Amino acid sequence: MKAVILLSGGLDSSTILYQAKADGCECYSMSFDYQQRHRRELHSALLVAQKAGVVEHQVVNFDLRQWGGSALTDDAIALPEARSLDEMSQSIPVTYVPARNTIFLSFALAYAEAIAAERVYIGVNALDYSGYPDCRPDYIQAMQEVFRLGTKQGRVGQPIKIVAPLLELKKTEIIQLGNQLEVPWDLTWSCYAGGDVACGVCDSCRLRLAAFAELGLVDPLPYA
Repeated sequence: MKAVILLSGGLDSSTILYQAKADGCECYSMSFDYQQRHRRELHSALLVAQKAGVVEHQVVNFDLRQWGGSALTDDAIALPEARSLDEMSQSIPVTYVPARNTIFLSFALAYAEAIAAERVYIGVNALDYSGYPDCRPDYIQAMQEVFRLGTKQGRVGQPIKIVAPLLELKKTEIIQLGNQLEVPWDLTWSCYAGGDVACGVCDSCRLRLAAFAELGLVDPLPYA
């Protein structure tokens, strides 16, 4: 069974890659260089893909800085720092990149159909404090219908399935799952800040650190 894995190099996407392997899939990973602030994640994605032994690792290039609209694609928008978990949950943050998962899933769908894959894995998580609109169950359900209606495979009764195994897991539960799957956390990258060492204060770093701490575990990633 072939599967395309959307792999950013972060904690969640690395876990779904290893889940796809555990599910018996032949894995083809796909990452995106969209000129994001934290392009450092692409290096981690490559390392994780190599460690997992994927069949092929694709990097798709395009430039979302052309219109910005997010702290991850516009340096004029300040990156939130040192926020509490309560503060993070108040509203959709400026790190939301407009329609990013729709763009990613569109590329993954094209890749999947071209190689006759049966599945596309995505590491979206509806319980994350970010509350991104394109990480929610109703969105995934809608995109599944797009996959069915917008492809030859779907129209002949063999739609490519979107698999989102982390959709309703807490971050601590994702780490526990990753530990069972032996995900190499030391190779992963979650920081939004764009430096060579994780900042430890952006929302993504704080969510990650809080989850490891809640489990009584030490995050092997070095922090500034």
